[in-house]
Amino acid sequence: MTKIHSPARLLLAAALSLPLYAAPVLAQAQSAPKVQVWKTPTCGCCEDWVRHMRDNGFEVTTHDVQDTGPVRRNAGMADYGSCHTAVVDGYAIEGHVPASDIRRLLLEKPDAAGLAAPGMPLGSPGMDGPEYGGRKTPHDVLLVDKRGGARVFQAYR
Repeated sequence: MTKIHSPARLLLAAALSLPLYAAPVLAQAQSAPKVQVWKTPTCGCCEDWVRHMRDNGFEVTTHDVQDTGPVRRNAGMADYGSCHTAVVDGYAIEGHVPASDIRRLLLEKPDAAGLAAPGMPLGSPGMDGPEYGGRKTPHDVLLVDKRGGARVFQAYR
C-alpha cells in the first residue's frame, strides 16, 4: 500500500525539522564576539581592519574620536600604540591584530590585558590593501600582561 502525504503533513514535517537545521546558524549568530573600536574618523586603514573583523564573524561597533591616546592608556596599551584600540570580551586589542589571533585569545583566555600589533605593520589586516603593493613588514603580535610587559603571541615573517 502506498502512503500518500498531504501538503499540510509535509509542511508540518518541514516546520518541525527547521530548528534542527537552523540551530547551528542561530548559535553562530548569537555567539559572534562583540568588538568595540575607537578610531579617528578619517583613518582608512582602521576601516579596513573593521571590515576584516566583520568578514571574520565579529560584531563590530565603532566610536570615532579625535585622539585614541586616552582610550589606549585606559586599556593598558600605552606602550604599544597603533592607530585604533578595540575591546573584545574584556581584552584590549591595539592595532592591526588579525582576527585569527583574536579568536585564539578568546579560546585560550590568558590572564592578560590583551593583544597588540604596535605601529602599523605592512601586510597586517587593514595594512594589506592594493595601495601597499603586496609589501609586508615582519612583525609580532604581542600578548600584553596586566603590568604592561609583553611576550610574542604570534610572529609574522
